Amino acid sequence: MASKSKKGKVVLAYSGGLDTTVIIPWLKENYDYDVIAVCIDLGQGDDWKTIKERALRTGASACYVVDAREEYCKDYVWPAVKANCVYEDEYLLGTSTARPLIGKILVEYARQEKAVAICHGATGKGNDQVRFELAIKAFAPDLKVIAAWRDPKWTLQSREDEIAYLEERKIPVPMKKKSSYSCDENIWHISHEGLELEQTENEPDWGNMLKETKLPEDAGDKGEYVKIEFEHGEAVAVNGKALTPLQIMETLNKIGGRNGIGLVDVVENRMVGMKSRGVYETPGGTILQYAHEQMDHLCLDRDTYHFKQHISLREADLIYDGKWFTQLMEGLMAFQDAVEENVTGWVRLRLYKGTMRGAGSWSPFSLYNESIASFATGDLYDHKDAQGFITLYGLPLKVRAMMEQKVGKGQAVINSKKLKKRPTE
Repeated sequence: MASKSKKGKVVLAYSGGLDTTVIIPWLKENYDYDVIAVCIDLGQGDDWKTIKERALRTGASACYVVDAREEYCKDYVWPAVKANCVYEDEYLLGTSTARPLIGKILVEYARQEKAVAICHGATGKGNDQVRFELAIKAFAPDLKVIAAWRDPKWTLQSREDEIAYLEERKIPVPMKKKSSYSCDENIWHISHEGLELEQTENEPDWGNMLKETKLPEDAGDKGEYVKIEFEHGEAVAVNGKALTPLQIMETLNKIGGRNGIGLVDVVENRMVGMKSRGVYETPGGTILQYAHEQMDHLCLDRDTYHFKQHISLREADLIYDGKWFTQLMEGLMAFQDAVEENVTGWVRLRLYKGTMRGAGSWSPFSLYNESIASFATGDLYDHKDAQGFITLYGLPLKVRAMMEQKVGKGQAVINSKKLKKRPTE
């Protein structure tokens, strides 16, 4: 039910964590708005009933909980996987893919509630402030955005300040002081920042940190196989069972977690100009990403695959930078849909103590041809055919070498200094 107050309304992206728990009373103390809290379930596994009660107790006029897990997997995670998007070689964009959807849902509630502003708790040093606000601008350029951590009225400078703020107002602190990592969790990943991670020379306190993934050395000694089926570049089944995107992620997270798959400790370049260190748990996502790329190797021709590698890097940057709802992103996703039309089949992987390796793949559209690839001469490929190809392919090199010998200068001269004398005994 929509809030009926005559006051102006602000829609708050509410997680129930430390920052947003503080922001509700802060908004009420500093702005004459009714606070409409919006909780978006992307697979965090939170107790949403308790979180909703907390929002209302803390001063929100209304609190809505949106189950967006399936939408997130289908419309945001699946396109990123289809495109093989990885940021700076290691980060599978777990936070980055979620923020555009959160921003869009905030706008939807702002319109429904006739709100005049949207508030978020992203810090002024992070990427999320950019991602939220670009999504909001894409759909609602007329709405005011209140970024608490950048607001002149915000005087809290640390998580410790926030905890003290709540304690002074006798509001329960929704976290333990000793384990106050800054975490983002959804069905795709769990990120951890802060505490000992802020000094790069420290090893992560894995025992105090990990939620879903075993350390590889603690995983089972037998390992296991997993088979993933794809249609048009999208996963549709695991181990022979047809599943929804959400069910696939739930299944792969369990399989990957118990086998120690998908742990990354990385120092990355934030878009705001600084480096940050984070630990990511992406057990199911790492399996899925690897399996999908194996399908691409099987089904895409050389030129398409190599061009896709360039597109994937650009698309990963766009996702990381919060530019999901842009014309360029739409175009790149259309490209991926087109080239993935025949990426259908299955991949089997062997998982063992944090490692993965291929254990077979098949597709009705496979471009692998055994008759051609075999070392035995077949009807489609004669070894002698390579002679003319090499002659033409190497012609520029030969012409250059002939010129160098003619002028007596270059790497092809008889006594070239680039050629070493090798021992004969």
